[in-house]
Amino acid sequence: MSITSKAPICSKLHRLLRHQNQLHRLLRHQNPRLHVSFLHLITKKPSTGDSSSSSSPIIAQIVEILKSNDNESWKTNHHLSQLLFSNSYSLSSDHVLQITRRLGDSSTALNFVQLLRSNSQTPDANLLSFAFQAAFELASRKPGWKENLLDLLQTSKELGVPLTVNSVTYLIRCFGRVRMVEKSLRIYDELDSQMRNTHVRNVLIEELLRSRRFSDAVKVLDEMLQPNAEFPPDENTVAIVLPVLLEPKKHKREVLSEEEIVELMLKFGRHGVFPDSIMFTRWITGLCRNRRIDMAWKLLHGLMEFDGLPVKVPSCNALLTGLAKDRQFPKMKLLMEKMLAKGISPDVVTLGISINHLCKAFKIDEALNLFESMKRGEIGTLLEPDIVIYNTLIDGLCKDERVEEGLAMKRKMVLEGICLPNTVTYNCLIDGLCKVGELDKSLELFDEMEKQGVQPNVITVNTLVSGLCRHGKAGSALKFYREMEGKGLRGNKVTYTTLISGFCGVNNISKAMGLFKEMRQTCAPDAIVYYTLISGLSQAGLMDDVESILLDMKSAGFRPDISCYNVMINGFCKKNKLDKAQSLLEEIEEVGLRPDNVTYNTLISYCSKSRDLKTAQKLLKQMIENNVVPTVVTYGTLIHACCSVGEMDEAMEIFRQMNSSTRIPPNTVVYNILIDTLCQKNEMRGAFSLFEDMIAKGVSPNSNTFNALFKKLRDENELEKALKLMGKMTELACHPDYITMEVLTEWLPVVGKADELRQFIEGFR
Repeated sequence: MSITSKAPICSKLHRLLRHQNQLHRLLRHQNPRLHVSFLHLITKKPSTGDSSSSSSPIIAQIVEILKSNDNESWKTNHHLSQLLFSNSYSLSSDHVLQITRRLGDSSTALNFVQLLRSNSQTPDANLLSFAFQAAFELASRKPGWKENLLDLLQTSKELGVPLTVNSVTYLIRCFGRVRMVEKSLRIYDELDSQMRNTHVRNVLIEELLRSRRFSDAVKVLDEMLQPNAEFPPDENTVAIVLPVLLEPKKHKREVLSEEEIVELMLKFGRHGVFPDSIMFTRWITGLCRNRRIDMAWKLLHGLMEFDGLPVKVPSCNALLTGLAKDRQFPKMKLLMEKMLAKGISPDVVTLGISINHLCKAFKIDEALNLFESMKRGEIGTLLEPDIVIYNTLIDGLCKDERVEEGLAMKRKMVLEGICLPNTVTYNCLIDGLCKVGELDKSLELFDEMEKQGVQPNVITVNTLVSGLCRHGKAGSALKFYREMEGKGLRGNKVTYTTLISGFCGVNNISKAMGLFKEMRQTCAPDAIVYYTLISGLSQAGLMDDVESILLDMKSAGFRPDISCYNVMINGFCKKNKLDKAQSLLEEIEEVGLRPDNVTYNTLISYCSKSRDLKTAQKLLKQMIENNVVPTVVTYGTLIHACCSVGEMDEAMEIFRQMNSSTRIPPNTVVYNILIDTLCQKNEMRGAFSLFEDMIAKGVSPNSNTFNALFKKLRDENELEKALKLMGKMTELACHPDYITMEVLTEWLPVVGKADELRQFIEGFR
């Protein structure tokens, strides 16, 4: 029957064109076949070829019939059969997916699958696959979904219905969510090779990593990374894998070693896949911080070899920073050349990194050459230097004591007008001038700074205060600070510490104590301030005040370090208060610190000068028991003490121990002490034996050595030995001092050896 033979119906169609729902009901009751044809005509959109959204009227009709009838009556519903299986309308996989999704539960969906199978001798497997896909979705939303999914999966196998890619990934995600990873792996293993595409593998790897099945994930990933892999990795693979590999702490274990990760990323590069630039840069930075700079170099350099990979400037900058800190300047240069060859234009940060670390390595001229090349556009694009680069260069010049060049660069900044000097610029120049002793110029520059409207900060104040104190002008430093206070620029702990140290240095302890009291009212003192004050008081011999400050320091919660204890022990020794010094030695061990060489040497030296040899030897024994290795100063002090009290045998025993059982060989001072003592005791044979021993062992004698021998030879009138000794002194190029000349000039001319004396003097000229 045609539409034209049904005039009444046609006229109704014209009247109801704007009322589509009424039209559907009318045709459905009067002529179902015409209804189907009409729906097909009005919903068809040839230009798009998309039936998913355009066929909603038919889908709605089918769903309505399926939901309003039980599944037994579906097979006998003639209208349903026409909608589903009519030749005039081709049911697509997308239609089946939409219909099944609207059925509400997986049981109804499974019945619908059976309906599709029963109405065709050779059912369309593709349609059945999409129906099962929807059934899986419905099952996962109901209680007991795990069992329902497993039952549906088993049913699909029994019916021989292949899974869609979306079904596979959906099931893998569902089972992965509840840690049923074995089910996910079984689904993957049972797939045809063509179904194991990149997307499916990505989903499986993601679930395996989430479940901490790292070895399984790496195994799947390794298949994708093979040189001729059918399904290679893509950007999603990298986005899934690398966050887990590069942040092992977050996942509570290291999946791969750094070496393995580098090799893995290079494999990604061979497949033309590159990680997210931010994450990659962060990892390069991490490698450099962990001193794995060679690993970072291998990775970045390796990825830059692959054409088409978007290696970006921030990643290169991260590696440049690491190379610079490790002083690998040739590799920095090579990386810059590689960047230019690959079309990666350095930015201001790149050049700032290079210039900064060249300055820190005192390669100032190289930094200046790079700066000029940058301005001329010889390194990639033409770049205008910013204030940071100018300040870096000025600071480098000042630290290299080329302050005048730094000042010239500051003037150039102003003339060119690219960027004006700021507080940092002036601070660098003021510091440079202070360090070379140009205090007046530094103060003039400070005045210029204020006139130019550049606001000084506390660093500016501290720099000038430090410069003035360093050159013994603590009073001027304090006056300057008071002026700054009047302008509202207050100091900090560094300011007060510098002033206190300055006044201690000029032995104005009362002023230092006054500043300490003032500091306590403005900012809490730190350990450095206490140490500075204790050091100053100890040097001044004010040990009662030292004890008071020490108590104050402890009550403030600070513990002296070994350097602080050493300063106090030295102060008490100078005041002949050995009991106090030894009390501090005991305290050092009580608080868990270890005495060092300085501690013991100070005490041994004091005991030796006091001729308390017994205590000195006891301290040496304690020193060795505490695993503190004695130094040549330790042994030299003891030998000197033994010689002073006439214990020559004991001195020689210590000397022999140095030569045999210790790793501290005697030096010139030790030999001189023994030679001088032996000479005073008229033991010239022993003295000359030691003299020959020191030359044989490569210890250079000095004028004191020769003077001791010359004096005794003069006293004994051993002229021939003296002349030979003069020849030895000339041979060893040991210059005589005024004592040598005094001894020889008083002796040799009297005994007729003026010519020999003249030749001796001429030889040194």
